[in-house]
Amino acid sequence: MKMPAGPDIARLYDEHAQPLFAFLLNLTRDEADTRDLLQEIFVKLAREPRLLDSVREERAFLIRLAHNAAIDLMRRRGTREKTKENFAAETISLFAPASDPDEAVFREQLTQALAELPPEQRAVAHLKLWAGLTFEEIAAALEIPPNTAASRYRYALDKMRARLRPLYEEMKKTE
Repeated sequence: MKMPAGPDIARLYDEHAQPLFAFLLNLTRDEADTRDLLQEIFVKLAREPRLLDSVREERAFLIRLAHNAAIDLMRRRGTREKTKENFAAETISLFAPASDPDEAVFREQLTQALAELPPEQRAVAHLKLWAGLTFEEIAAALEIPPNTAASRYRYALDKMRARLRPLYEEMKKTE
């Protein structure tokens, strides 16, 4: 079956696949699941090109599709507690390896701190810190109020700050 060309799927993929992959990986914590979800999103767009007809903000729409696909995957996998246990057991580094040992330790600790966040907070923190979205853009993408996005971000930063404070103090001592 030949799929319709749609609204330049190749361009959408080139512009958005890499940040969507990082976002999904941060949510699923599994590279294979992330690749499957990313493929699912773009196949859906290729099969249903009209989905993009009334879209004003491509990035927000694609983030919403990715978020919903990840949530659907988590629901298919069972209860929320079981999903949290799976996330905690498998930590995927979001950072490239570092040659400086201190930098490598910091990146590992930051990865652990992110993994310990609830998925809702992790999603907002990722979109704010790595994708550079505003709270309004995050709210639109995740279909939550802007104040909720800001609160989740604040809670995420507080938890990461508390988690990373001992490392920071240790690094200050060795300077």
